[in-house]
Amino acid sequence: MTPFSIYNEDIIKILASMVAGSIIGAEREYKSKNAGFRTITLITIGATLYTLLSQHIAGGKDFHVVGNIVVGVGFLGAGAIFKDGSNISGLTTAATIWISAAIGMAIGGGEYMFALITLIAIMIILLGFSGLQSIIDNRNAEKYYKISIKNNPGSLAFINKFINDCQLRSKQVNLSKTEDRLRYTFKISGGIYQHEKFVSLLSESSVILSFDV
Repeated sequence: MTPFSIYNEDIIKILASMVAGSIIGAEREYKSKNAGFRTITLITIGATLYTLLSQHIAGGKDFHVVGNIVVGVGFLGAGAIFKDGSNISGLTTAATIWISAAIGMAIGGGEYMFALITLIAIMIILLGFSGLQSIIDNRNAEKYYKISIKNNPGSLAFINKFINDCQLRSKQVNLSKTEDRLRYTFKISGGIYQHEKFVSLLSESSVILSFDV
């Protein structure tokens, strides 16, 4: 194979990774995720380029560069994950970053069919599974509630009555006391409608001092 033909094939791989990354990135950008169109595209191209360099420098026999791609992408993925109290967000974006780099590596290695099949699978998951996830969440959503209430003997029973009236399942995960108030943290699961009803009861109650979801 002549150097010129290798050069042409490498250009095709870079362009292919740009197209694949832009398709995935466009979906993330449309959903206003912190790793969007440009970020995912750059990650995919970068993984392709490092794979190509590994092939050219070591003749495809040294896998240290390829292995370090996974480590580097892991740091990028960790930066996309945010924790707000008991809620964690960004896991899907982090996983998308990880798999986008894998697609770039596959393209860099000349495994176009693997890359194409994986790209199709990713888009089905990101676009098609969101509706399925909504159906599941509507039937069984899990949320954490931090509820502050006056420190009375029947405080816990009062909250549990609301939970039972809304036909929700709960587990108390934390309790703290500040002056004359108690602050409970519950992990509560049930349908979206039941959660909305529960929030409405909490909002209308004069006994409940404050709550966070």
